[in-house]
Amino acid sequence: MLGIGAYRPARLVTNDELCTVLDSSDQWIFERSGIHNRRWISGDESMRSMSATAADRAIENSGIDRDQVDLVIMATSSWPYNVPHGAPLVAADIGLNGVAAFDVSAGCGGFGYALGVAADAIRAGGATYAVVIGAETMSVGLDVTDRSTGFIFGDGAGAVVVGPSDTNGISPIESGSDGNSAEAIIQNFDTVSYMARAVEYQGKDPVTDPVGRMVISMEGPRVFRWAAITLPKALTTLLTTSGAGVDDIEVFIPHQANARINDLMKKNLGFADDMPMANDIENTGNTSAASIPLAMEEMLATGKATGGETALMLGFGAGLSYAGAVVTMPPAPKITSFDGLADAKPGPLATHLRLP
Repeated sequence: MLGIGAYRPARLVTNDELCTVLDSSDQWIFERSGIHNRRWISGDESMRSMSATAADRAIENSGIDRDQVDLVIMATSSWPYNVPHGAPLVAADIGLNGVAAFDVSAGCGGFGYALGVAADAIRAGGATYAVVIGAETMSVGLDVTDRSTGFIFGDGAGAVVVGPSDTNGISPIESGSDGNSAEAIIQNFDTVSYMARAVEYQGKDPVTDPVGRMVISMEGPRVFRWAAITLPKALTTLLTTSGAGVDDIEVFIPHQANARINDLMKKNLGFADDMPMANDIENTGNTSAASIPLAMEEMLATGKATGGETALMLGFGAGLSYAGAVVTMPPAPKITSFDGLADAKPGPLATHLRLP
């Protein structure tokens, strides 16, 4: 990874603000998740604009010639269209119209899958330099009155430039899935059913006869049990296949889903208490496929980690799936997602509420 870039929405949503519509409290949310704040898009911000900014910053921070990039991969589960997919549009926005560009949809593990595809393409000679983007607007499909998911998710985008190197900086990706348990994280309507519902409700009063929103729901205990059994095995296998031992890992970057789970994974792996570990979740929330690159950028931008260090990263969630790798950290970004970032004043949450 030769460069990293990110974008964080200006709109900061605190637990206290969220709890004006969610039956909870700042203390309850933080104790169970490690989240104090999250960022949601507002104004003219969109997934497309966030992705383009993050990718552009990654290229600028890498120092490579933009014309050398011939592959763009975007990991996302919340791109608003089935057609066209996002990567070609983002590629055109950053001056790379015409390059190979496609999306990867694998939930919170999406960035890991996309990174593996990019690295393998470069190793095989199918690409010279690749931009890998993880981007989500989770707030758009969120029922903020749902105590199981309403406080968890945030929006954002992160990107890295992947290119050739004399030494291997990205291990083989360790990945897997459990389709038998996939419906533990699910949206309430499939697209065809939702379209039929919208047609049925045409002309009716939206208050007394609402169509309803398409939102995500999650069986938290079921997901936790899957994670508790699956992830330790995945991490152990990852260390074995990468050839890296516990003592070789200098930075731990787990998916930002739950701070307590991350602390437990760190302890079970035998990492030292003072080893730097990503904790971007506290002020960013769970940003699904954007989680890993955002957390990585935060650590580099704040000096919690430095370029060239060996990091263990693992994304996991919807699918239920996971993907991780042992990587060499890219250089610290010259242009960061915190440059000029001002917290927006609290405002109404109406745009994120499920209709009656």
